Amino acid sequence: MNCSNYLLALNTLDENERLEAKRGSDIGPAVLETVCAFANEPGLQGGTVLLGVVRDEADLFLPYTVEGVEHPDKLSAELATQCREQFNVPVRVQIATEAVGDKVILVVTVPEAPPADKPVFLKSRGLPRGAFRRIGSTDQQCTEDDLLALYQGRQIESFDSTVVPDASLEDLSTEAIADYRRTRAEANADAEELLWSDDELLESIGCVRRHVDRRLPTVAGMMVFGKPQALRRLYPMTRIDYIRVPGKEWIPDPERRFDSVEIRDYLFRAIRRALSAVLDDLPKAFGLAEGEAQRTDKPLIPQRVLREGIVNAVMHRSYRSHSPVQIIRYSNRIEIRNPGHSLKAPEHLGEPGSVPRNPRIAAVLLDTRFAETKGSGIRVMREMMVDAGLEPPLFESMRSNDSFVARYYFQHFLSEEAIQWLSRFRDLHLSDKDARALVAVREQGAIDNAMYRELNRVDTIGASQALRRLRDAGLLEQKGRGSGTYYEPTAWLREDDKAGSEAVPPLSSNLPSLSSNLPSLSSNLPSLSSNPLWQALPAPLQKLVAGLGQRASPDKVREALVALCRYRPWQASELAEMFDRNADYLGTQYLRPLVNAGVLAYTRPDQPNHPDQAYRAADGGEPHHELPDLPHAP
Repeated sequence: MNCSNYLLALNTLDENERLEAKRGSDIGPAVLETVCAFANEPGLQGGTVLLGVVRDEADLFLPYTVEGVEHPDKLSAELATQCREQFNVPVRVQIATEAVGDKVILVVTVPEAPPADKPVFLKSRGLPRGAFRRIGSTDQQCTEDDLLALYQGRQIESFDSTVVPDASLEDLSTEAIADYRRTRAEANADAEELLWSDDELLESIGCVRRHVDRRLPTVAGMMVFGKPQALRRLYPMTRIDYIRVPGKEWIPDPERRFDSVEIRDYLFRAIRRALSAVLDDLPKAFGLAEGEAQRTDKPLIPQRVLREGIVNAVMHRSYRSHSPVQIIRYSNRIEIRNPGHSLKAPEHLGEPGSVPRNPRIAAVLLDTRFAETKGSGIRVMREMMVDAGLEPPLFESMRSNDSFVARYYFQHFLSEEAIQWLSRFRDLHLSDKDARALVAVREQGAIDNAMYRELNRVDTIGASQALRRLRDAGLLEQKGRGSGTYYEPTAWLREDDKAGSEAVPPLSSNLPSLSSNLPSLSSNLPSLSSNPLWQALPAPLQKLVAGLGQRASPDKVREALVALCRYRPWQASELAEMFDRNADYLGTQYLRPLVNAGVLAYTRPDQPNHPDQAYRAADGGEPHHELPDLPHAP
């Protein structure tokens, strides 16, 4: 990415797990902590620091601006020296100088350190105080658990290949071994390992290893072939939980109990038991094939999709974590949750290629055809859900709590009922992607950037821009900020469909013809309809104000301000309420500059800071653009 793209990403998405902006007046502790965090975070592949970029909290539209650095060559040399000398191992950053107008910024690319070099830490502080991880958009000081995970990452072999010292060969089930042989033969009757003894077979697939003078099970061996009693003894929380929850939301209230089934068994049987529990409880769809006399009942979610989801959870979960895989059955969806974030970047899920956390377990599941060929499982699930007329599954990978969630919804996407509901907004000329997002947020109660990307297969910036358009159209309400931004439906979107009711929220009675102008209106419209200040305006001014969104151009904002002040004097707080903007920001960026330019005037010119200060149009003040002939207040 070039500098322009980085700035676009900052102003669209804020700082995130791979991008940080800093003033860059010097190379202080904050810069080194970010370098350390980028170098340490497992699987992040490093990150980028922009030096010479600052955040203006008062600017709602372009909060990040280029301030530049005064001595880029000196700063670059100092940073390279600090990264070489201040850490326990040298961190070789790449530093590029880029010009933005007449200012210079430094683009610092920090590589992820090799596993053998982690944890990277500041020598002056030692461990654990001097080591940091990148969690979201923050640099977090490492805990003892973090350090343990980083040290374990030094192992050349995978975790599922490690020996379990407290286990023995007696902990492996002969029934499970026979099940493997039978399933493997169904997949490939000529597989050579089927001719070997059980001991040779287990060793060949990495489920048993020689340790000192004994042969002991590995983690993979215990998971694939372990007896239930041994699994309870060695891994009491490593199980599959099937949970039935009434309604659409998790119920934390202990007085309102939910049904749950705990499944602890060797891997093949655990997968089958979990799949049976879900299918037995899933709503069925009636079908009668042409030429057939007997009906068939199929689960609303295709069985192959559910099986792939369960297999992915047990194959890619973190077995270091003592937490169960959870399959949660809500009234409108199935959620499958497993410990361990995706090692593959979320935006690349479904593309060819796999990054297995547990290669031994993955190989067993692939050889027995429980899992799809490498990298195709998620693509197959998406295609099958769409073919069934359902929403594509949604996947959420979270580094902050090291977990992964897959969601499968029952409702048919763009069903007759959904299309009728969407018809309320026909005048907005929604795209198919917008419609898909609105149906999803109606069902789920919220949507974020990752969910929009999953639904519509767009990039991060495209998803953010689309969500902001829906926000400016008055359909979504923005919550949070930065990487934690999400959107909830507005009251307008939540209204029940009233058999083709108009696609506009209720307006003042003196605006009967505004519905035809809906595409030009924005997020102000639903909230303004109940605003007495706006209701008291004449119709042309109502329309002018309603057309302003959060991303209206400065000229449009100035135009509306001048028009209002020609009508009557206004206090900054009144204008801020009607424009849905911060009063201080509005005064600093618009009102006072217009006063200085002679376009507006104070009602109390001798007392600029008076609490009742208001703004009026100056004598002869004209708006920046041609305005309709507006009446003055009586």
